[in-house]
Amino acid sequence: MGRIARGAQASPNIWRSPAVYEIENRAVDPDRVIEQTMREVRPWAGADLLDIGCGTGFHLPRFAAEAARVVGVEPHGDLLEGARRRCARTPNVRVLRGTAQQLPVPTAGVDVAHARWAYFFGPGCEPGLLELDRVMRRGGVAFIVDNDTTRSTFGRWFSTAYPDYDATGVDAFFSQHGWSVLRREIRWEFDHRADLEAVVGIEFAPHVAARILAEHEGCRVDYAVTIRVKRY
Repeated sequence: MGRIARGAQASPNIWRSPAVYEIENRAVDPDRVIEQTMREVRPWAGADLLDIGCGTGFHLPRFAAEAARVVGVEPHGDLLEGARRRCARTPNVRVLRGTAQQLPVPTAGVDVAHARWAYFFGPGCEPGLLELDRVMRRGGVAFIVDNDTTRSTFGRWFSTAYPDYDATGVDAFFSQHGWSVLRREIRWEFDHRADLEAVVGIEFAPHVAARILAEHEGCRVDYAVTIRVKRY
């Protein structure tokens, strides 16, 4: 069996630089705006929760503190092993190998699904959305957390680096598939400038990263997110 599940879409940041991505995870949304927004829509206390594209499992212990059962799904073998090590002493967490389009969970077995920057980028992700339709229970809610490229400092960086990304088209695609949208403002907050520089270096091409770091001072970056919501 290969180290990467068949059909997985490569994630150039965490796949190549998991240690730096861990720094990024610690810096993103220190005020937990995303989690609070999710709770306002569908609390996960006592729920069966699915984290799609869980990486090294950064979010799994937080979810497991309240959820009845948590399943993390990850296609990359090394990251999957890291998530299992992280949750080895958390008995209500399982980490399974799989992809968004082939989730290793039973039909109608999930109350809350969470996918954060896990390559749900509009057209082309239909198989993954169909799998969500299969696994979600009636009364459940799925969340897809994505970059809002239309505003914020980070959004400006992203739209400059990826000018072909069609934010309006992606929003329209999800709307057509029954998803609503919540817009929120969060931030990156790094302890050290070197950490910010390292993270910018894995998120953008070298020439773009150099321009960003030349113009941006300090260790804080304002950041806007789109939280897509589908109720079942």
